[in-house]
Amino acid sequence: MSPQRNTLPPASPRSISRHCWLALSLSLLPAAHSFGQGQTEAKPEQAAAKPAAKPEQLDRVEVEGRASDEAQRRASTASKIIIGREEIERFGDSTVGEVLKRLPGVTTGGRPGRGGDIRMRGMGNGYTQILVNGERMPPGFSLDQLPPDQVERIEVLRAPTAEYGARAVAGTINVVLREALQRRLNDWRFGLGEERGLWSSSLGWTRNDKLDDQGGAYNLTLNAQQMKHRDEQNSSALTHNRLSGADSLLTTQGQSEDERRSLNLNLRLQWKLAGGDSLSIQPFLNANKSQSSNVFSQTRTPAFGQPDASGAPKPLNPFEQARIAGDSRFEMLRVNTQWTHRIDDSRLETRAGLGLGRSDSHSLRQEFAAASSTPLRTQDDKSNGQDRSWSLNSKYSQQFENEHSLLVGLEGEGTQRDQTRTCLQNGQACPGLLEFGDDLSAATQRFALYAQDEWSVGKQWSFYAGLRGETIATRSSAANYRVSNRSSVWTPLLHAVWKFDEKSRDQIRASLTRSYRSPQLQDLIARPAINSQYPCPDGQPCGENAVNYADRMGNPNLKPELATGIDVAYERYLSKGGILSASLFYRRISDLIRTDPRLETVSWASVPRWVSSPRNIGKAGTMGLELEAKFRLDEFLPEAWPVSLRSNLSLFRSSVEGIPGPNNRLDQQPRATANLGADYRLRSLPLSLGAGLNWTPAVTIQQSVLSEAHNSRKVVLDAFALWSINPIAQLRLSASNLDPLNYSNGNITTTPEQIITTDSGGRSYTSWQLRLELKI
Repeated sequence: MSPQRNTLPPASPRSISRHCWLALSLSLLPAAHSFGQGQTEAKPEQAAAKPAAKPEQLDRVEVEGRASDEAQRRASTASKIIIGREEIERFGDSTVGEVLKRLPGVTTGGRPGRGGDIRMRGMGNGYTQILVNGERMPPGFSLDQLPPDQVERIEVLRAPTAEYGARAVAGTINVVLREALQRRLNDWRFGLGEERGLWSSSLGWTRNDKLDDQGGAYNLTLNAQQMKHRDEQNSSALTHNRLSGADSLLTTQGQSEDERRSLNLNLRLQWKLAGGDSLSIQPFLNANKSQSSNVFSQTRTPAFGQPDASGAPKPLNPFEQARIAGDSRFEMLRVNTQWTHRIDDSRLETRAGLGLGRSDSHSLRQEFAAASSTPLRTQDDKSNGQDRSWSLNSKYSQQFENEHSLLVGLEGEGTQRDQTRTCLQNGQACPGLLEFGDDLSAATQRFALYAQDEWSVGKQWSFYAGLRGETIATRSSAANYRVSNRSSVWTPLLHAVWKFDEKSRDQIRASLTRSYRSPQLQDLIARPAINSQYPCPDGQPCGENAVNYADRMGNPNLKPELATGIDVAYERYLSKGGILSASLFYRRISDLIRTDPRLETVSWASVPRWVSSPRNIGKAGTMGLELEAKFRLDEFLPEAWPVSLRSNLSLFRSSVEGIPGPNNRLDQQPRATANLGADYRLRSLPLSLGAGLNWTPAVTIQQSVLSEAHNSRKVVLDAFALWSINPIAQLRLSASNLDPLNYSNGNITTTPEQIITTDSGGRSYTSWQLRLELKI
């Protein structure tokens, strides 16, 4: 890590560059200057002098030695964005995903206002490396399960580094949990939320204090949440026969409800030992329990039982109504220990961790004819999974007199997953997969060796050179098969920073790196999953299915994707704590993994069936421009109110070889994304106001020669108001998705015989939250 520089010498910014950035920022922020119009507050120079207040005893203020977010970002040789507690707390978000969506180039999946999987630079499918305290989490864990109350800071690295790992083609997001500080803290948070008439609640507590007088401290953060959602579900599938011209339409309408309860606990115990050593222990508990119900009906034209000239295969059970009830549990406990030993200018840090996880799920699906109360088919499915993990990391750093900082490290990690499944269809064992059995065992082992050197040449140049070698071995086994996969990758990494002059606030970054994306474990497991729309008859092989209802199966022969990347960025750090930046990136990817359906002869069917599997298909390239402007308005307009403004605009472009254009882009990558935000603390009232707008345009992706996917645009408007009641209490009202839009997604699949167009979507809703925050 680069040493932090707490002193940033001022410099006179160039007027031409300043006015260019101002024009760019105001073009992204059309409403910034008019923000707050209608307020009766006097401007600072017009404010009347207040009578002298009665002398009061001032509260004690403790100043922490940590550098500001901008100072840490500026001092790092590798491109890094730091999001600290102040920014995390600003909007009162309920999940970490809502915090991340406002960062440059970050997009989220899922419907508007609900969060979802996190993607940097618009790249989905695991291109973004997600870490918690520098470690990967087990299957089933999502950042949406982690409340911001438990997070100390978020580190966003746009290019890979040797220390954090090279499985980061798009970048790395490292979430650092709360740290133990040498000061007393006793914070409580009580929240109440509402969406579509359903109420949610939350409780949070953070306790920090000393353990002893020798530097020991602890931090305990507890958060409990209960959330409810109700959604409409509408979908359609139109099958057109290219030879006869006949059509077949299947429409589905329904409603789903789900309730989730979660408990998160993070404890950090920290001791200072003799000789400057330190020891810390950190247990981390995450527990979730959810219940869901889904009721829907489907209508077919031509009607069920009538001849279908479109050529679409007929389902085994042409049901018209269905009910699905389910419940699931996920529990995870991780315990990490860290020992740091210091010798003069060197440091040895060893970290070890153990993890246990358990996931249980149960679903009951019943299918009915329209006028019948007796199910045509009942499927009762239970699944139980256990995860065990270990990790051991050790790194040695040495600071030399010639401005070199050398770091070498060794990492080891192992995970073991055992899964059992019981499936009953109409009271009998589910047919079709008996040859593979219901139980599954899979394991992954990873070992890495790395070295990095950071050094400065004069006061204007900083360099970083790193090399990382990593080996990943996976194996999976079931009743009649055992498959293993092993891959090794060496990744060289180069970063550099050049300051315009010794006292300049302007600097240019450049990186040349190699990164990779390893196949996910579920993509390697060659155990098929039969599509529920076209199940197998009792005791008989499966029949034909449709291309849009393909079975799924992993591919144990997958190779990792390799990417060569170039990053160049210009940054200007402003005198009042803001930043202006422009970043260009390019990635060249080989052995691209893409999932597409193919008609195959399989052991579980008497006729060929459509099977969707991941495959290495060739090469791809992606490039983009990311602009960021974060400043106070009076930095450029001295007469303006001190409104804090944040904006960013990202433009993306990609191309996949071997797939016809014009939409042969990387999966799920939009052409652009943008954020606009502002907040202001009134001087006449103890009130802070803020709002933010997140925009992602509609996107169409040619996924394969046969299939094209599309997603609707996403526009999410958030706002908050924070009232400081007294020095220890404040009340926050926040709203997410204030202008709810309908959303939709679907695809078009073209075969020599048919064109199948599917679409699904529904409405989105505004979520309100009222939270009382106490600092006792």
